[in-house]
Amino acid sequence: MADKEKDKLSGVETTGHEWDGLKELNNPAPRWWLWVFLICTIWAIGYWVVYPAWPTPSGNTPGIKHETQYHWLEKSQAEIKKRKEKYSESFKNSSLEEILASSELRNYANAAGATIFKENCAGCHGTGANGGTGYPSLIDDEWIWGGKINDIYHTLKVGVRSGHADERTNIMPAFGGVLTSAQIKQVADYVAKFDAGNTVGAKIFAENCASCHGANGEGNQEMGAPNLNDAIWLYGKDNISSQITNPRHGIMPNWDARLDDETIKALAVYIHSLGGGEK
Repeated sequence: MADKEKDKLSGVETTGHEWDGLKELNNPAPRWWLWVFLICTIWAIGYWVVYPAWPTPSGNTPGIKHETQYHWLEKSQAEIKKRKEKYSESFKNSSLEEILASSELRNYANAAGATIFKENCAGCHGTGANGGTGYPSLIDDEWIWGGKINDIYHTLKVGVRSGHADERTNIMPAFGGVLTSAQIKQVADYVAKFDAGNTVGAKIFAENCASCHGANGEGNQEMGAPNLNDAIWLYGKDNISSQITNPRHGIMPNWDARLDDETIKALAVYIHSLGGGEK
């Protein structure tokens, strides 16, 4: 057998392969690389034995530990269920005031309520509960029907103009057929600023609006009449005239038809905790 050619510079034998004058040297793989390759091979074989890995007609090899994502999910769900059962009975039998007074029950309610809110309320009120045009913000201190914990709970249960027997309802009349356009503009300008100098607007407001919204526009939660002397406007400050002329009335569903009482309690506690709840 003829001697293999050696590279003149390095003295290493070549493989006989050549590309455009470049010859491949027959260098062996580094020792560290061989050890890493061997360790990885052993680890892979061990992994196949211990964990599910090889596909089979019935699914896959189970491995001696039988550990799968489904198994981990079952374990985590069992743990969650166990933790929930610890508080569920106490939560169910506690009043809303007792829940707020207990840090454990309050934290339990807030954790559950956050999920319930995203699934049922965020579509209208936003994921951050900051509301939008026609949908009240739940993080400020302005509440049409009251922001105490029991007020929120009751509103969630019966809804607003929902058709429920005990629904919250407030119907503002359309003043388009009662007041002239000029009068509507006058009272809208007055409501926008509550300017005492606007005597015409003040007089129209006193005669037509004060019985529900209060003499100073402070609102009336028992009637569901919004406060008009703050900077919060459900349909925007630019739409006061149109709301007086032909008011829009939103509908909130009654959640007692979809959620059980424990769930509504958790949701009420969570909403109350968002920052705008009244004591």
